[in-house]
Amino acid sequence: MMNFKLQRKHEEDHEAPHTPKSVGLVIGVTGIVGNSLARILPQSDTPGGPWKVYGVARRPRPHWNSDYPMEYIQCDISDPKDTVSKLSRLTDVTHIFYVTWASRSTEPQNCEANAAMIRNVLRVVITNAPNLCHVCLQTGTRHYFGPYESLGKVEPQEPPCLEDLPRLNAPNFYYALEDVLFEEVGKKEDLNITWSVHRPGSIFGFSPYSLVNIVAMLSVYASICKHEKKPLRFPGSEAAWNCYSDVSDADLIAEQQIWAAVDPNAKNEAFNVNNGDVFKWKQFWTVLAEQFEIEEYGFDEEGGGFSLLEMMKEKEGVWEEIVRENQLEPTKLEEIGWWLLDLFFSGEGLMTSMNKSKEHGFLGFRNSRKSFVSWIDKNKAFKIVP
Repeated sequence: MMNFKLQRKHEEDHEAPHTPKSVGLVIGVTGIVGNSLARILPQSDTPGGPWKVYGVARRPRPHWNSDYPMEYIQCDISDPKDTVSKLSRLTDVTHIFYVTWASRSTEPQNCEANAAMIRNVLRVVITNAPNLCHVCLQTGTRHYFGPYESLGKVEPQEPPCLEDLPRLNAPNFYYALEDVLFEEVGKKEDLNITWSVHRPGSIFGFSPYSLVNIVAMLSVYASICKHEKKPLRFPGSEAAWNCYSDVSDADLIAEQQIWAAVDPNAKNEAFNVNNGDVFKWKQFWTVLAEQFEIEEYGFDEEGGGFSLLEMMKEKEGVWEEIVRENQLEPTKLEEIGWWLLDLFFSGEGLMTSMNKSKEHGFLGFRNSRKSFVSWIDKNKAFKIVP
């Protein structure tokens, strides 16, 4: 009998890792943080695991995440019927990671569209997944300085920004997302579903599908300068060139969300998330030039900054030639959000405090220089840039 029990115990220990303890639903899995979540969650040492992962995105599954061990679900969450059809069967979900957003032409339209999307997801999953216990919502530092159309009209919060600062008096789809989260989770107090809100700044990461991908955009710009044998000029203002900045590594954001999903100290709280260090773009411009072997680079003190959006309107043919010669993934310059990079480099950055996150128990950090280089390397490895 003893031998039988020992053998049975050995079999149970061997089989245990294959039985999921947590089931994550990543909404926006092909985005810049969704991609990191899809890679990190299934790993054997991820807190709360073993994890089973569902990944939801609007477009068909791309080849660059095809080897991640997850069930990919193509679903348009802006369509209530499609959301019900695709997500109502996911009865085993325990955690939602909501890391997507939609862009419309005005902020009130952004509020309406994004509120509808998260509401569609929450109502379906809360109704059909009885073991759902936590929802992670990703927003960002626009919580503190307002939507882009309000810049110059609304006074931003003074940095370093803290999570408990009051909302600005302006429409903001981040506020709309939070309101829907609190409303839908609050309706189900008897289910004891907790939440966390995560506010990264500018993100360093990888996703060919993301319009807001600073590393990819800068890498494309540097590739064009290299191809045309032109200097790598800093496109922004002198203030952006010289000021201190912070950024958020996509993997670090994913790690904070996973921590918040499983650690009782993080329940029902909002957290800033950045790498924990500061830098100046005048320093990182040297790093960018080195990665693309460009000898002449810097800020043009006489000519000043310029618009990448306007510059790229004339470079489509150049980029097509670069893609063809280097057998890169087919991408079009017109599909990239250059106007966001222009805005990003238009003035001093908005830094946030990580004290609350650390006080609650999350001690993760990244060396921003190493982060910058590693994501450039990943864009090269996946043939986004040469």
